[in-house]
Amino acid sequence: MSGLKRTTEKNLMVFSGRAHPELADEVAQILDQALVPTSAYEFANGEIYVRYEESVRGCDAFVIQSHTTPINEWIMEHLIMVDALKRASAKRITVVMPFWGYSRQDKKHRGREPISARLMADMFKSAGADRIITVDLHADQLQGFFDGPVDHLMALPVLTDYIKEKYGDQRLAVVSPDAGRIKVAERWSARLDGAPLAFIHKSRRTDVANEVVANRVVGDVKDRICVLTDDMIDTGGTIVKAAEALMAEGAAGVVIAATHAILSDPAVDRLKNCSATEVVITNTLPVPPEKQFDKLTTLSIAPLVARAIREVFEDGSVTSMFDGHA
Repeated sequence: MSGLKRTTEKNLMVFSGRAHPELADEVAQILDQALVPTSAYEFANGEIYVRYEESVRGCDAFVIQSHTTPINEWIMEHLIMVDALKRASAKRITVVMPFWGYSRQDKKHRGREPISARLMADMFKSAGADRIITVDLHADQLQGFFDGPVDHLMALPVLTDYIKEKYGDQRLAVVSPDAGRIKVAERWSARLDGAPLAFIHKSRRTDVANEVVANRVVGDVKDRICVLTDDMIDTGGTIVKAAEALMAEGAAGVVIAATHAILSDPAVDRLKNCSATEVVITNTLPVPPEKQFDKLTTLSIAPLVARAIREVFEDGSVTSMFDGHA
């Protein structure tokens, strides 16, 4: 009976930073939880202050924060929230970062460079995090950077279900924006009834950020609706050049699908004016009204995140959410 007593006394508490409260609200509603009231503000010199307005002692805490612009500010707030929970005697702290900030800096391309994605993991561990829940990492090895469990959720089912429903009656091709992401494209193909694969062979300048110098389509895309997939859209340069290359190869149309909509300038202008008919994203990051446009479709990952939180809280299996394909 004592084991049953401990189980019933487990206390799930959900916390939200200020970066993307709409997503946290939606997750909390699905879990039938109220977000814990939190005071958070900046001092005159920009330092961040956080305090929880009710006791968190012994709780199973889930701290949701999207690492969006201004990214360094929101990462710092996330770290401070974790530290506050640790010092207030939370029993277990799970960091929920739908987008892992600095994830593209996951290895050294040249000498004297940092591996900032690893530094991120170390900082959250030092702050007191026991576990991380994240969505569509830029590279799978980031899971090994954190000294503790990392639940790597995939937005693939959310995105492919939408694509299948809207475009399933047409001849599709799944296109990876580069050869390195072909494994992800294979998963897309499997969920889209074996749609053929293609990829863009590209050269990227190492001395200039976000700049691709060449595109060549490898694979047959003629007369097909090409689903161009990527984990993120930042300035949009890569994905837009890929879309134009596909149209030049005779594609019937291009649908861009990505998990993380960073949308740094001039991404919105590029996407608005490119040949893609639709841009499908998720709400891992907030998209302010001024960055929304007619052909942008946003799908919610709140049910996915909420289910993962429920599985972790109840000591279930997050892997089971993906039928063993996590």
